[in-house]
Amino acid sequence: MGSRYDYSAWDGSQEFSNLDPEDLLAALEDDLLANGDLSDALERLLRNGFELPDGERVDGLRDLLDQTRRRREELLQQGDPDGELARYRDRLSEIEEMERTGLDELAAEAGDSGDQRRQEVTDQVVAERRMALDLLPDDLAGRMRSLGAYEFTSTEAREAFEALQEEIRQEIADTYFKGMSELLNNTDPEQIARTRAAMDALSQMLEQRQRGEDLDPTFEQFMEEFGDMFPGAESLDDLLERMARQMAAAEAMWRSLSAEQRAELQGLADAMFEDMDLRWSMDRLGANLRAAFPDLGWNDAFRFEGEGSLSMSEAADAARQLADLERMEDLLSTASSAAALNEIDIDALRRNLGDDAAAQLERLAQMVKSLEDSGLINNKGGKMELTAHGVRRLGNKALQDLFTQLRQDRVGQHQTSFSGFGHDREETTRAYEPGDPLTLHLSKTVHNAVARTGGGTPVKLEAEDFEVVETEAVARSATVLCIDLSMSMPMRDNFVPAKKMAMALQTLISSRFPRDYLGLVVFSKVAREVKPSDLPTVMWDYIYGTNLQHALALSRTMLAKQHGTKQIIVVTDGEPTAHLDRSGVPHFSYPPAPETLHLTMAEVIRCTRAGITINTFALDLERTHYPFVEQIAKVNGGRTFYPSNDDLGGYVLVDFLKHRRVLRPSG
Repeated sequence: MGSRYDYSAWDGSQEFSNLDPEDLLAALEDDLLANGDLSDALERLLRNGFELPDGERVDGLRDLLDQTRRRREELLQQGDPDGELARYRDRLSEIEEMERTGLDELAAEAGDSGDQRRQEVTDQVVAERRMALDLLPDDLAGRMRSLGAYEFTSTEAREAFEALQEEIRQEIADTYFKGMSELLNNTDPEQIARTRAAMDALSQMLEQRQRGEDLDPTFEQFMEEFGDMFPGAESLDDLLERMARQMAAAEAMWRSLSAEQRAELQGLADAMFEDMDLRWSMDRLGANLRAAFPDLGWNDAFRFEGEGSLSMSEAADAARQLADLERMEDLLSTASSAAALNEIDIDALRRNLGDDAAAQLERLAQMVKSLEDSGLINNKGGKMELTAHGVRRLGNKALQDLFTQLRQDRVGQHQTSFSGFGHDREETTRAYEPGDPLTLHLSKTVHNAVARTGGGTPVKLEAEDFEVVETEAVARSATVLCIDLSMSMPMRDNFVPAKKMAMALQTLISSRFPRDYLGLVVFSKVAREVKPSDLPTVMWDYIYGTNLQHALALSRTMLAKQHGTKQIIVVTDGEPTAHLDRSGVPHFSYPPAPETLHLTMAEVIRCTRAGITINTFALDLERTHYPFVEQIAKVNGGRTFYPSNDDLGGYVLVDFLKHRRVLRPSG
């Protein structure tokens, strides 16, 4: 079953914890190791979201995209503007019926009066007005215009019609000029002239700006004269953009109607605003705003399908939100980096999806920045890469995860209570653990205390600052780790566990046994040496072939320069299927060719004569599928292990610690 998420309105009580860069790096780990590209891994993390160690989920772009689409569908199902026009038509029919009832009552009163002359005059008036009602146009605008010139008999009908006129005028004004509706609805000639002057001044400033001229009037002068019409305007750009967004939304609402509905609405607007100068000023301002803000969706159209009634201003508001949501949907569906998130209008997101969604987007936008600020990744020419610190942190995590797993399995390092017989004091230290002799390395202990407290005197030592000196019990160890990168490794889900094991082993040796040597070789059809810093991004090869011969030969060459006990650790999921001929040309054959097996065994013998132990970790298959691997152990004297990919890291680390010199506290 898929996951289900519930969303509620932000009430101020919800809080998000800060994202720990270490948690972010851990969330990236498996994807990075599997695919070898940090930028791609970051993109997928941004898109899919992730879960923090405490169980809190950080929504990804896909979650925000789903919310955006759901909100868009809700708006489209909110109602239909045609329902509001139908409501106006019904109101007019009710008003006409009131008037006809009033006419009937007037005629009845004249008949009951017994006054012949009164009855004749009344009958004539009633007949004329009934005829006027009968001849009313069918369209809403025509009926409104005709009734506007009609002399009502019924006071109730007249008052209802005037109320409807005011409501429609207010509705149209709200649709196109939200915030100015009271001014546009005012029929006072002086106020209409002032409103027209304000629109003309705005148009003049827009036209002057378009021509690159100085503004006359300036925004300050404009606000001094007309500021009461535009409360909250902080700048000319702010005022113009707000008006442009509202007018663009009104245009989108207009385009969402049918041709018949548009004609009806146009006629209605003409009937309500008969001042031609005011209409010209409105049209001029609308054209200038469209030229100044062409990207606000002036040509958008939406299909409102709800069953309820939706007023024109409500439809315009819905259209404005839909335009915002469509822009967000485009950006959210194509955003491939944290930088791309900066293009999303966070205020529009907050208006349409709420504070919760806005906060989630801000967290995602800060995600990459926090990784960069912590020194775990950096941006090289637009490509995200791990820093040396980031590589070390991944290695430390891999090692910590493996030792955690070992502790859970009740497998450990089996430390003894005695020190090594060789008491040569080395500059190798480690953190003090309860029970260790207090053979402190003073300079490092004091350094730890100063780093913890930030300096100052006196320096106060805590147990967590202690560093104890270590000695070595036997000779140094030199190891080359050979990892199979043939296509079968990822196909059998062995690739990522092998990389994690390699990173953990490299971290273990560099931190606990810094005088040891660890070389890294990867092989498929050919073998090559890699640096520890390249491990996270090393990728399997898109070719067939398991050239163990070349891997052993390269490892032997690397170990020839080293001292101490020497071993090669081979991690593979198959038998040798490739070799190099005398000219150095690789050859592949499956099943393994006799020549491949012969040349590989010859290299095993060379390693054996050089005193190099070969320990093989055979993944995935049963013992019976590894006859050649068993033969390596017989010839070389090394060991063969058959772990699952989940157990690989634990096997390698335990075997390494068990069969090399173990550093113990001095004393």
